[in-house]
Amino acid sequence: MPGYRPLADLIRPKSLDDVVGQRDILGENGMLRRVIESGQIPNMIFYGPSGTGKTTVAQIIAERTQRSLRRLNATTASLADIKDIIGDLDTLLTPGGVLLYLDEIQYFNKKQQQSLLEFIENGKITLIASTTENPYFAVFNAILSRSTIFEFKQLTAEEIVPVAERAARLAAERINVTYEAEPGVFAYIAQKSGGDARKAINAVELLFSAASVKEDSAVHLTLADARAVSQRSAMRYDRDGDDHYDILSALMKSIRGSDPDAAIHYLARLLEAGDLLSPCRRILCSACEDIALAYPMAIPIVKACVDAATQLGLPEARLPLADAVILLATAPKSNSGITAIDRALEDLRRGKTGPIPRELQNVHADGAGFEREQGYKYAQSYPGHWVRQQYLPDALKDAEYYEYGDNKSEQTAKQYWDTIKKA
Repeated sequence: MPGYRPLADLIRPKSLDDVVGQRDILGENGMLRRVIESGQIPNMIFYGPSGTGKTTVAQIIAERTQRSLRRLNATTASLADIKDIIGDLDTLLTPGGVLLYLDEIQYFNKKQQQSLLEFIENGKITLIASTTENPYFAVFNAILSRSTIFEFKQLTAEEIVPVAERAARLAAERINVTYEAEPGVFAYIAQKSGGDARKAINAVELLFSAASVKEDSAVHLTLADARAVSQRSAMRYDRDGDDHYDILSALMKSIRGSDPDAAIHYLARLLEAGDLLSPCRRILCSACEDIALAYPMAIPIVKACVDAATQLGLPEARLPLADAVILLATAPKSNSGITAIDRALEDLRRGKTGPIPRELQNVHADGAGFEREQGYKYAQSYPGHWVRQQYLPDALKDAEYYEYGDNKSEQTAKQYWDTIKKA
């Protein structure tokens, strides 16, 4: 309809006190609040999930300064758009300079980001960029070094409840009706918004569009409708973004930390998003890296679970993967294998190597002009199937890479070989 404004835009806060959450940077003594109130606005990068107030704060800053606000979204903007803004500098259109709000800066390539450098350095353009990706990976160093980074945290459900309630009041006022909501409607919407206030507001707006109107012209908001408009909305997931790698990292660290409940939670988040391959790869890695020699059978068991999952596909794949994750989280842990190989690789990269001992070389070299035969001792012919012999190159003959872990499996092996070697 003509002149229609989305509810999320209508409800947008006009002052810092009205911004939801972010008390650590926008509270009474928050650093960002003090910077804004000083009036001396530096180049800044706002980093955090969507729906956490980045755009709102940028607009509040623009209104408090004497600078003309220009907005670009890097997903659609081009170098020509930047040149248009630069062309307006030092004209009547921008008497106090430009405050450029650049949303999703990670989508600008190096040339596009560098085109701003001269102007943000001389102060003609004050850049406020936002990104949902880690700026240290997504933004080029030349921009980073000229900017201050502020992190916006994901909102809690408790912080979003009053946002949803206010959205309902404004939605009712806009169409001149009253409303009544079943208990738990706004709490449910807040819980399902995944920390995104905009999602919650959009859910309320959709709820009003679909809600039944009672005879007295009151809109009736039901929990059933709230469930319908909020389905799957709590999922915050991007297969190429920070969320993807954060969830995978949390899955592995929960397994390593022997917390089966947390591990199952992060597996569920991946599977709910339809991602089957990523958890399969990570739990195979965890079986070898974190459990490994403490319970060697974990590796073939997890491999069997992964094979079953890939053959079954979703949703049935959740069954073998849940078994595998709980097995790994509750299994004894050992990182002695990865520690050993990393130590060996470190020596190699430092140039510590040498010829393979003659005793270990290929037997086909024997009698081909060498002064002596190989002299290899076949361990299987000796008591305990072991004989003292040098296996490492001379330069590394005293190197020790592997240390037995303190778990039952490795300590049993250590005890066995200590007895054999002493004998």
